[in-house]
Parts: sequence; C-alpha cells; structure tokens
Amino acid sequence: MSQPGAAFSLREIGLRIGERTVLHPLTLELPAGAVTGLLGHNGSGKSTLMKILARQLQPDSGEIALFGTPLAAHAPRRLARSLAYLPQHTPDTDGLTVRELAALGRYPWHGPFGRVGDLDRQKTETALATANLLPLADRLVDTLSGGERQRAFLAMLVAQDAVCLLLDEPISALDVAQQIDVMAFVRRQATEHGRSVVVILHDLNIAARFCDRLVVLSRGRVAAQGTPDALLHPDRLEALYGVPMGVFPHPASGRPVTYVL
Repeated sequence: MSQPGAAFSLREIGLRIGERTVLHPLTLELPAGAVTGLLGHNGSGKSTLMKILARQLQPDSGEIALFGTPLAAHAPRRLARSLAYLPQHTPDTDGLTVRELAALGRYPWHGPFGRVGDLDRQKTETALATANLLPLADRLVDTLSGGERQRAFLAMLVAQDAVCLLLDEPISALDVAQQIDVMAFVRRQATEHGRSVVVILHDLNIAARFCDRLVVLSRGRVAAQGTPDALLHPDRLEALYGVPMGVFPHPASGRPVTYVL
C-alpha cells in the first residue's frame, strides 16, 4: 500500500461518530522527511485525522500504514519509538522541571521499571540543547512563557527519538515571535534530522513559510493538496475559504504570502 517516500499511506480511511460522518473515506500519502501542514476550517476533520494517525482513534473503514507497515501491526512500545504525538491541549506539568519533562520522552525505551541509563540521559540533554533549553533545564515548566513551554514539550518528543512527529496546533496560543521560533524548530527536525512532521496549522503564511506540502480538509474531505506554491492561488483560496484573497511572492524567499482583499 505504501509508496516510496511515504511516511503515512492512507487508503479509504473514514470515520462516523453517531449519525455524523466526521471523515469521508479518503486516500492520502504523507511524505517522509518533510513537513506536511494540515489546514482547514474548524470542524473540517483535521484533529480527527491527526488522532487516527496517532492511533488515538480507530477509523471505521480503510487501511493505514506507517513506513509501509500497517499501523495496527505496531506493538505499543514499538510505535512509541517511531511516532510521537503532541495534542492541542498538553497535559499538566505540576512540579516537573524542564529536564524532567524532556526525560519523559525516554519512557518507550526503558519502560516503567527499566533503568535509566547513560544513553537516556544523553538523549535528554541533546534534546534540551536542540530546543535551546539547557539554560532553563532546572526551571519548573509552569514558570515558562508559552513559547518556552511548547519548546519543552517538543524537546520531550525529540528525546523520544521518534522519526515521525504529529503536532496538533502547536502554535495556536503563541504570539508571532513565539510562533516563528517554534516552527523554525519544527522545520529543523525535518531538514537537519530527517524527521517526518505532520502539523495542524491555521495561519496560511506560516504554513507557506515552513511546510513542504499542504493538505486542506473541508467537511471531512480532502479539498486540496500540494506544495504551497501550487495551492496558494487567489481563485483556489477563495473557493476553499469563502473570502477573496490575494497572493504575492515574498521578496526574500519567493514563498507565497496571502492576504484578505
């Protein structure tokens, strides 16, 4: 079922909740080693699809593979060593330092009764350094700014050493500078470390700047997919979002920049 270069391969994945169809059967390939942005209105099915990818929800129909192996065939610990999921609403961190939170990412490698070894400590410190959090490692997570806190959770995912990261609206509650900081970190995970990233976003310009590929959902269906350059055109954007929009190339990067007319 998987095509070369696919992190996730989905075939006819669908989900109903009661009488409501949340996801109509969809077929989709999400590339490996790239950042894929999931876009769409609230209620379009983005978080539902993300939870299916993370094996938090079971679809009613279809097949899904992770790097060519059926997702259902992965044992829980094996899956956690390959796949890391950051939900939109992160759990409480009462009493945890930044280092302790990052170290939780090593759980799939040693288990609840396993011995924390030198490699676990090394991976934790490397993750903190990668997220530029070593100066804050002994701070309580609850004392951090929103951007620092989000980077601490991302450091946990990096310490997990997973090759695929699933991020549900990781910048939704951050100011502009923090959004750029977090997304630059996410971008480096693909560019420098070869990780496959699927991230739910709402800001089209952030998506165009940091994503390799975009998938737009509408009412539980794939409305459009492709590179930012291919998708972000005025006629298509108006059809997808229902408002007139313009697009111009960024003067430095050439990436498309959108605006509402």
